[in-house]
Amino acid sequence: MKTETYDYVICGAGSAGCVLANKLSEDPNVNVLLLEAGPMDRNLMIHIPAGVYSAYKNPKINWNYKTEDEAELNNRNVDMPRGKVVGGSSSINSMVYMRGHPTDYDRWASEFGLDQWSFKHCFPYFKAGESSDRGEDDWRGGDGPLGVSQCSLENPLFDAFLEAGEQSGQGRTDDLNGYKPEGVARLDSTKKNGRRCSAAVAHLHPALKRNNLTLITRAMARQIVLEGNRAVGIEYQCGEEVTIARAQREVILSGGAVNSPQLMMISGIGPAEHLRSVGIDVKLDLPGVGRNLQDHPTIIMQVACTKPVSIDWVAKPHRKLMAGVEWLLTRKGVASSSIWEAGGFVFGNHHEAHPNLQYHFAPVGFRYEGDKMRLNQAFVIHVDQLRPTSRGRIDLKSANPFDKPALHFNYLQTENDQRELIEGIKVTRDLIRQPAFDHLRGAEILPGKAATSDADLLAFLRSALETDYHPCATCRMGIDEMAVVDQELKVHGVDGLRVVDASVIPQLISANLNAPTQMIAARAADFVLGKSQRPPSMPKYHFMEA
Repeated sequence: MKTETYDYVICGAGSAGCVLANKLSEDPNVNVLLLEAGPMDRNLMIHIPAGVYSAYKNPKINWNYKTEDEAELNNRNVDMPRGKVVGGSSSINSMVYMRGHPTDYDRWASEFGLDQWSFKHCFPYFKAGESSDRGEDDWRGGDGPLGVSQCSLENPLFDAFLEAGEQSGQGRTDDLNGYKPEGVARLDSTKKNGRRCSAAVAHLHPALKRNNLTLITRAMARQIVLEGNRAVGIEYQCGEEVTIARAQREVILSGGAVNSPQLMMISGIGPAEHLRSVGIDVKLDLPGVGRNLQDHPTIIMQVACTKPVSIDWVAKPHRKLMAGVEWLLTRKGVASSSIWEAGGFVFGNHHEAHPNLQYHFAPVGFRYEGDKMRLNQAFVIHVDQLRPTSRGRIDLKSANPFDKPALHFNYLQTENDQRELIEGIKVTRDLIRQPAFDHLRGAEILPGKAATSDADLLAFLRSALETDYHPCATCRMGIDEMAVVDQELKVHGVDGLRVVDASVIPQLISANLNAPTQMIAARAADFVLGKSQRPPSMPKYHFMEA
């Protein structure tokens, strides 16, 4: 078997892996290997923002996972796309840049014993990583590697949505990542000059010019190589060739909330009873691996539009061609948008300390016919539950690393989650009833006017609830017996091994996960290199002054 030697071996070139590869290879005295199971990010649909609808389920660049039968969703299997390409899910997502509420991170500190992960410790890394087209201020970064642009596609439906936020009392803000992270607003997007700014574009591609960084694509990790209680490398396969990449310093798993725990369990690190059930020799009984799975469940509400202002026209072949040509020539127009350009954080009830629901708004309706998306004259609101109490798990189906694991999310498992999503439908209906929508609002398509009682709405949830693509927490940080990594993301009980990706999140953040994942990776790089963390700092927010 072929053997190679590096200082650091990173497994997974997704959002976290790209950040790590860049920051670790800044030291010319170390050699870094980055392994990625998917291909290079050359597919043009990755880089055209509107191409997300072609990219995000493309089997050539996507793991295309599905959940197991979800008991509370009429035993449906929910699609769970995950990026299998350089850039990972940052190459196929809808590009929403959101950090989460400061109290999310403070909760990590208070409830999980993670005093180094309160928001004041995380904020400096968010700011340093960002280059916002708003310019630098107290809340935003101006010269970081990740390009962030405020969404600006013009459409009367966006205007109505923002005005309805004010009329309904749900609130409006200028910046959901700024002083007032509540209400409705124009979203921020990981775009720069009209192109997607994935983690690969922002962090990895510039670093690949260095001689001390090696990227190997289409490299499937088979197992972590262990010698005693130390991780010393990764065994991976390219085509028919199997290689051991030895790490003189550290092995770092950045495969994401599904792949990182899968690889650990295949390597004998995980819940002992489960590993034995699939014929794996237990190297370390670490019961939290693959457990604590969390996600944002979402329901899509859709309303007909009475005027021809929705952008369903772009589905016509000649219009699509014109939009593509405009983007190629100017990097502007509808193709420069993922369509989800407005949204917000709102309250579903009066008991929450900060918003527990999230909107993503699009000025077009759609439905799927098989794998084909059909557009219609309507508008759509995704309603996410931000802090669900249901918990799931990832199990192995076999000891074969090429077999997909079993994903059990247990959506709607708790009465709390059922109640909050029912409330979500109600507050969204209240938003849509506002005068701002009077000249545009047609019939409600989903759930439909017949769904009036809580029982009706729960039945709709069971039939239609989906994921908003934010799985996390399967290798969580902490100090208790179910924690997998410590505050510096070192795996408990294994030397030379860290996990750095969304799986280390102990409790789901009240927002999209791409920006937090890159922040986590930037902090992890300093831990790995033995650098001092950036000094804690935190600007004022409106809720601090209430």
